[in-house]
Amino acid sequence: MYCSKCGAQMADDAVFCLACGQAFSTAAAPARLLSAQAVAAAPRVDYGGFWLRFLAYLIDGAVIMVGIFVVAIPLVFLTGLGTLVSQVHPEEDFNDAGFWLIMAVIFLLATVSLAVTWLYHAVMESSEWQATVGKKVLDLVVTDMAGRRVSFWRATGRHFAKIVSNVIYPFGHIMAGFTYQKQALHDMIAGCLILRRDT
Repeated sequence: MYCSKCGAQMADDAVFCLACGQAFSTAAAPARLLSAQAVAAAPRVDYGGFWLRFLAYLIDGAVIMVGIFVVAIPLVFLTGLGTLVSQVHPEEDFNDAGFWLIMAVIFLLATVSLAVTWLYHAVMESSEWQATVGKKVLDLVVTDMAGRRVSFWRATGRHFAKIVSNVIYPFGHIMAGFTYQKQALHDMIAGCLILRRDT
C-alpha cells in the first residue's frame, strides 16, 4: 500500500506513514488510495515528547517504589533476613556475618527491584493499555513502528535497551526531545514509538 500524501510504500496494516507521518483513519485495502476528504479527516500522528515522558517517568517511579516494598518486605521476613537484621545492634562493630547479612539484604532488594521494574514495564506496555500507569495518565501509548501494539518480548527488549540509554546518560533519554519521531535511544533499538492519543 502507498501513502496518499507522499506516495511512500507502507506495510498493508500500517496506521500511519513512516515517511511523512500522515495517519489513516482506516488501514485501507492494499494499494487503494484514500480520497482527499478522508486524508483531511485522518488525525495527524502526535508523538510523546521528552517532557511528557519525563512526567510519566516520575509517576511510574512512585508506582514502582510501592511495588518494590510490597514484594520486598514480605520476602525479607520469609527468608529470615528480617529476624537476623533485628538482632544486629548498631553500637557493635559488624563482624563478617554482619557484613554478609547487609550484602544479602542489598542483593535481595536489587533483585526484587530489577524484577518488579522489568515486569511492570513489559506487562503494562504489551497489555491492552499499551502503557504504564504514568503513560496512561498522560494519554501516551507504546507502539511498534507501524503504530501497532507491541509484544511482551518487544516491551522487554525496550526495557533492557534502557541500559544503553543509561550508559550515555542523559543523552540517550534526551534524544526524545529532538529526534523526528521523538524516539529515545532505547526506542530506536527496540523499534518502538511513544504516541499521544486524543482523549
